[in-house]
Amino acid sequence: MPFVQRDSAQRIVAVSQLPQDGLEPVAADDAELLEFLAALSDDASRISATDQDFVRVLEDVVELLVSRGVILFTDLPDSAQQKMLYRQRLRSVLPGSLDLLGDD
Repeated sequence: MPFVQRDSAQRIVAVSQLPQDGLEPVAADDAELLEFLAALSDDASRISATDQDFVRVLEDVVELLVSRGVILFTDLPDSAQQKMLYRQRLRSVLPGSLDLLGDD
C-alpha cells in the first residue's frame, strides 16, 4: 500500500512505499495517486528525451577541449576514456555524421 504526503490544498506532493510520520495510506489504484505518478513519468520522459543530444554535446565539448590543449584526453578517468573511445568507434561506422555544435 502506498503512502502519500499532501500539501495545504490536499494535493499529493510525495509518495512512499513505507509508512512515515505525516504520510497517509491510499489505495494503489487511487485516481489522484495515479495522476500524480503519471505526471512524474511525463517529467522523466521529457528529460530523458534530451539526454542523447546532451551527451553528444558533451562529447563535442570534450573533443574541443582536447584538440585545443585545454585538457589531455589521458586526464579523463579511464572509464570515461573507454566510453568516449567506444562511442567514437560506433559513430565512425554510422552513415553520415552528427554535428550538433556546427562550425560556430
